[in-house]
Amino acid sequence: MGTAAAHQPADHWEDAIATGIDPTSWAYAEDYTGEDEVVTGARASAADSGVAPIGPGTAAALSMLAAGAGAKAVVEIGTGTGVSGLALLRGMRADGTLTTVDIDAENQRLARKTFLDAGVASNRFRLIAGAGLDVVTRLTDGHYDLVFCDADRRENTAYLHEALRLLRPGGLVAFAGILAGGKVADPAHRDPDTMALRDLIRAVRDDDNLVSALLPTSEGLLTAAKRLT
Repeated sequence: MGTAAAHQPADHWEDAIATGIDPTSWAYAEDYTGEDEVVTGARASAADSGVAPIGPGTAAALSMLAAGAGAKAVVEIGTGTGVSGLALLRGMRADGTLTTVDIDAENQRLARKTFLDAGVASNRFRLIAGAGLDVVTRLTDGHYDLVFCDADRRENTAYLHEALRLLRPGGLVAFAGILAGGKVADPAHRDPDTMALRDLIRAVRDDDNLVSALLPTSEGLLTAAKRLT
């Protein structure tokens, strides 16, 4: 998670539960995998820095997606303090490399500490400080297995365009915070961030080259696979 504005803090996660989903079951699923002291520490650093990290359910989903893809090369837009990056690294192949981008160099310093505290070798990640679109436009076409976006909501459609260029056939793209605390599903909310999320959802859903699913983990994870043909 790169910015505090990207989605709500942890104590607002339950506000995203849709009508009809039992809150106890949702909380059970959210905490299914549990989290260790390294992740707890990264969450504490995020709270101190005013950064809202992904929820536990989204972290577990990212690890699973990275493992399922056999991911060796992953791009993350929005480093935060390392919660999501560590989830990706833990699902990736042992020889995989995470490229993670954040406009805030202090966030990346904290993320580096998170990764090293978790025992991740320093050659398994590269931290690039800079604006997301400025950086990803310079990355190699068709080289990556997974692209994860958790940054400026209004740039998500542009991130999608870049992700499709970066991904190999069969590669995955994922966007965090997609339900925005219930705003996206409520047509009464028409602020620029919410409208941008709806535009992204439509763009992913309507792309014939993608197979997509919107998962109600934490505050929502929009996922899509790039078709092999």
